[in-house]
Amino acid sequence: MSTVFKGSFTQQEPIPEAGIEAALRVLRGGRLHRYNVVDGEVAEAALLEEDFAAYTGAKYALAVASGGYAIGCALRALGVQPGDKVLTNGFTLAPVPGAIAAVNAEPVFVEVTEDLTIDLDHLARLVAETDAKVLLLSHMRGHICDMELLMQICDGAGVQVVEDCAHTMGGAWKGVPSGRHGAMAAYSTQTYKHMNSGEGGILTSDNPDLMARAIMLSGSYMLYARHRAAPPPEAFEQVKWVTPNVSGRMDNLRAAILRPQLADLPRQVERWNALYRVVEEGLRNTPGLKVIDRPEEESIVGSSIQFLLPGFAADQIGDVLKRCAARGVDLKWFGGAEPVAFTSRYDSWRYASPQSLPNTDRILSGLMDMRLPLTFSLEDAQLIAGIIAEEVRSTALST
Repeated sequence: MSTVFKGSFTQQEPIPEAGIEAALRVLRGGRLHRYNVVDGEVAEAALLEEDFAAYTGAKYALAVASGGYAIGCALRALGVQPGDKVLTNGFTLAPVPGAIAAVNAEPVFVEVTEDLTIDLDHLARLVAETDAKVLLLSHMRGHICDMELLMQICDGAGVQVVEDCAHTMGGAWKGVPSGRHGAMAAYSTQTYKHMNSGEGGILTSDNPDLMARAIMLSGSYMLYARHRAAPPPEAFEQVKWVTPNVSGRMDNLRAAILRPQLADLPRQVERWNALYRVVEEGLRNTPGLKVIDRPEEESIVGSSIQFLLPGFAADQIGDVLKRCAARGVDLKWFGGAEPVAFTSRYDSWRYASPQSLPNTDRILSGLMDMRLPLTFSLEDAQLIAGIIAEEVRSTALST
């Protein structure tokens, strides 16, 4: 009888006890709003910003309501205007082009490579052909491109880079933490990301003018002096009069939950990567399946894994999905004709102008995706990889 996996691909670990205790202190005090403090008290949101700036090496950090809000706030801080073209990955998730559309700008999609990173040759052509001055770079599913070459392309053309680090918090390129190359970086603390506050986000930058605008945008009113990982007061003198309040603050309850998770993030990254490597090796050399090799320069966070079925037709992939699901393995496919859950594609986002990305179409037609929650054991990872390999092999050999 075929083995069946009994675990859940959506079950996260509990909030650590230190986070629960911190949350209870906030609840007992009743001061959930980040600016509601008593004399001598520092808000949990302000402390989280300090902690996160120190963790990433950024000068400034801002805790906000969601990762999507962090992206939109960055675009507004950079001065993106209605009708502006903003470059972004053709392979990403809907909140990325959604943030562009939310400021009434126009997404211009860039092809993806078989390594699942942004196609730098196509990016260079689009930089030359369009008047886009901002690249919203999605490190989609944790895959980091050659950041030195990307910044060379963008810096040479005066293109500002916003890094979407929702899937790379804790990752790095050549030892430089993800988010430290561009003008601003947005992180997510939504439940399925690397720290869990249900919803939440963090925005970082080294630029005092950009961060002053972002803090004002987030709804600081005139309480910006209560931010600690923030620019000096003089950075706010001009922007405070002309920056609209687009409220999106993080509250003290979520910040309290997150601070212990941030302290534990390096250990969690090691655990994710151990699961990833077990699944990766279990899939390697499976007929019809292509493992995506990661470059040595990339320090990954293996909270999900992707692989390609490049020679499979749509009905074959559907068969693999059904057979794996029957054995308890939840795979997602980015090549379906209709969006399913979060697996929408660039041609699903009809608020954007129609665009043709033939390489992206080809790659996504065979792209499989799977979460690796830390509730899995290494034995679970081995079992899951074995089930996938068996079902892919069976489908490949039956044709």
